[in-house]
Amino acid sequence: MASNEPYDVVVIGGGPGGYVAAIRARQLGLKTALVEREALGGVCLNWGCIPTKALLRNAEVIRLLGQGKVFGFSFDTSTLKVDYAAAQQRSRQVSGRLVKGVQFLMRKNGVEVIEGTATIKSPTQVAVGEQLLNTRNIIIATGARPRSLPGVAIDGNLVISSREALELTQLPLRVVIVGAGAIGVEFASIWNSYGVEVTLVEMLPTVVPQEDADIGKELEKELKKQKIIVRTNTRVEKVETTGNQVVLTVSTPEGKRETLTADKALMAIGIVPNSDNIGLEALGVRMDRGFIQIDEHMRTNVPGIYAIGDVTGKLALAHVASAQGIVAAETIAGHSSETLDYARMPRCVYSFPEVACVGLSEAQARERGYRVKTGQFPFRANGKALGLDEYEGFVKIVAEEGYNEILGVHLVGPHVTELIAGPTGMLRLEATLEELARTVHPHPTLSETIMEAAHVTLGEPIHI
Repeated sequence: MASNEPYDVVVIGGGPGGYVAAIRARQLGLKTALVEREALGGVCLNWGCIPTKALLRNAEVIRLLGQGKVFGFSFDTSTLKVDYAAAQQRSRQVSGRLVKGVQFLMRKNGVEVIEGTATIKSPTQVAVGEQLLNTRNIIIATGARPRSLPGVAIDGNLVISSREALELTQLPLRVVIVGAGAIGVEFASIWNSYGVEVTLVEMLPTVVPQEDADIGKELEKELKKQKIIVRTNTRVEKVETTGNQVVLTVSTPEGKRETLTADKALMAIGIVPNSDNIGLEALGVRMDRGFIQIDEHMRTNVPGIYAIGDVTGKLALAHVASAQGIVAAETIAGHSSETLDYARMPRCVYSFPEVACVGLSEAQARERGYRVKTGQFPFRANGKALGLDEYEGFVKIVAEEGYNEILGVHLVGPHVTELIAGPTGMLRLEATLEELARTVHPHPTLSETIMEAAHVTLGEPIHI
């Protein structure tokens, strides 16, 4: 049944990109519908960002209980019982609360939410089951799903993805995690805190390989201190299941073959875009390996069709999807917007210790032809970090030598995901080292390390 009054915008997908785009579209006076096949909030709120952070908080509490000697308390460890099922239940409650919040926002802003699977019939028509939605514009925000190794099936039992990992209520004794990016190291931190024997396998030279090499090396050192087994420069050749165990054949940096046996293997090697089976091929929407190609205004090559979020392959982060959603809605409404600079988007990893970066790594800056200078300031020299008894890691700044423009800020250490917003704003404003160093930071705080690192990079260190 066709609608008599066409929508101005139909958004397909209710994740952080889709629902934000829908809200912004309504703010700009556009009649908007949002189609979601499973749950508002998408992967982030339901099976990704939010439940993992709840689990990480539980893991952090357990880690603190293990530091009784430092903080002057003691208890009989034989009476300490940790219940992972309760932690998992709390993570679901946190997710559920936020999903209800998104449902409220949809009602508050007058976004019509339609449950079902969407198929694009034309640039002006979207089918949802038997219902046909007429629209002037379409925003595709269908996200992505976990990728596995070629020939390795995720069976949801022995070989799992992050989604099945979040559904576990009982942890295995031994786990192999394939991929040491954000998802891999975060689950390693959670499970290790609960006593699981964790092996991280990464085929590239460092953990969090997309970030500055110095950051990856420092994080690897700290993970190893926690008895997490880290195998970098190691490629998984084969994954087999036998009985209740999974056996991985890996090639070592020396070219030898070894086998790793575990109760479960987590595939954390990347994503596959959800661009299939929604009608894009028939419409001639340009794609590259399934990722929808867009311009700076989120437009595809087909007029009236836009795409945002993980399905575009730009930067698979929730806050990037939300920013893209705002740009897409403003473009459709004819409202002034701005071009996103993906290199200046903050990137966070919530492991123990945390990682937060924005801008270019040292290697990227040199590859782009900059004359580079760098500086580091350790958390060990910071009073707040010492007071917290969390003082491993450092701040590294990458700057251009001639004009002292800040090109990148990279942190590994305590609570650094809460510190990266300030440097992100400074990169957006093309700030210099002098401007950062002369920005007075409150004392005592962890944020002072960023100011101190700017002084170091200028060659004028204060506290080291």
